[in-house]
Amino acid sequence: MYKPFLKKSLASLLAFSSILMTTQLYAAKLDLEKDVDIKSQRLAGDLKNKIVTYLDDVVITQGTLSIKADLVQVFSHIENDTKTYVAKGQPASFKQELEDGSLITLEADEIRYDPATFIVTISGNALLKQAGSEVTGSKIVYNTQTEQLSAESGSNADETVTTILKPKAKDKK
Repeated sequence: MYKPFLKKSLASLLAFSSILMTTQLYAAKLDLEKDVDIKSQRLAGDLKNKIVTYLDDVVITQGTLSIKADLVQVFSHIENDTKTYVAKGQPASFKQELEDGSLITLEADEIRYDPATFIVTISGNALLKQAGSEVTGSKIVYNTQTEQLSAESGSNADETVTTILKPKAKDKK
């Protein structure tokens, strides 16, 4: 009696899940198709080792993605034609608009962003904010494609991962 309903429900759920995942994948890749715009006060390049360092008031934008820092090093990997960005600041910040239109903000002493793998790793006073909620820790790893994260505390016993969840506002009548 329940088998036909269960089969239809499962098929509908799987179809919806694959549409949702495709939409998330598409949204994450849209920023990567945009030009990278880097502004800074100074620039230094090590052409032999394929490292460019941007200094003082660095702002990098690519679509809805924005990185702000005191110093950003861009490492070019010739073998697979990718780049890794390492930003340092007090704090450095990473912001991106998510598929649902909300904004995610990551702040830390150091931000490592690898667009090829969609991974952002923040360390040193790491803070992630989204929709009023926040996570703090020694290190936070965030995947911009899947919107999954993990956080860890430092080796000091006093350090913890702290999560503050903001309740949804109730409609006032």
